[in-house]
Amino acid sequence: MSTTQTLEFRHNNLLPLLFGEHNSHLNYLEQKLGIQISDRGNTVTLSGDDVSVKTAENILNSLLEKIEKKREIGKAEIDAELRFIKNKRKNKDKEFAVSKNKTVIQTKKKSIAARSPNQEAYLRAMLEHEMVFGLGPAGTGKTYLAVATAVSMYLAGDVERLIFCRPAVEAGERLGFLPGDMKEKVDPYLRPIYDALHDMLPHDLMMKKIETGDIEIAPLAFMRGRTLSNAFVILDEAQNSTTTQMKMILTRLGESSRMVITGDLSQTDLPVGVKSGLRDATEILNDVDDIKFIYFDREDVTRHKLVSKIVKAYDQKGENTR
Repeated sequence: MSTTQTLEFRHNNLLPLLFGEHNSHLNYLEQKLGIQISDRGNTVTLSGDDVSVKTAENILNSLLEKIEKKREIGKAEIDAELRFIKNKRKNKDKEFAVSKNKTVIQTKKKSIAARSPNQEAYLRAMLEHEMVFGLGPAGTGKTYLAVATAVSMYLAGDVERLIFCRPAVEAGERLGFLPGDMKEKVDPYLRPIYDALHDMLPHDLMMKKIETGDIEIAPLAFMRGRTLSNAFVILDEAQNSTTTQMKMILTRLGESSRMVITGDLSQTDLPVGVKSGLRDATEILNDVDDIKFIYFDREDVTRHKLVSKIVKAYDQKGENTR
């Protein structure tokens, strides 16, 4: 059934941010929901089917709340709201259906919130559990949200140091043939961690904390023989760890520490015939109390919309091959 709804907003000074440059946000909502939106002054008129008009109203009100809290909004936030609304309708009777109280992570440079229901579950899991596995395809925010949570807990004084590691599997035993010292050899494999940290901490502060050892970014092999206490530990790209390496890092967890393990089981770079430590861990630990597993899928991809389509295409090819 077709309907028309008129919304009136009080804060005229915030409307340019809400509507977007040249009304780009309103135009995007029109395109995504198949409705018509017209604005005059501080009023907006929505025309279309009942469900889509109500959806647009909810999204505009939610975006305005974000703006009032000094958070930046764009098309990505509109897509996020659409994901949450879709999930709420699909799972209206389930516990994890979206609520208004979404988790927001505070860092020095920005506030970070979930953009999908699984991301919301992931954030809550990292705040509530000492060990969390985040599993799924590229672009779902596994590493980024883990780094954000780690930085937030460090700034709040909940942990004393941050430890980020990845298997440098592509280098294997060939590190000696690469130019430069050890840091220069392994940094390319750890660049995504640096990029995420740059998004959340001022450069000078980040470099100072790395120099003092409060932030450590190192290959997985460097963790052997240590006990990681009072730390937030992230093992990224864990699908490239061997079973021995995975057991090693999981048993490094010390007092007052948390550990997040992220990976995509469809993208292992291990030699043929070598079992992924991540796959092994999911099989062994899936029923262990107090370890939380969060599974992402292509619906959670928050990069360019083409990334989700690419993941879907590869998934379909894999299914056909099987």
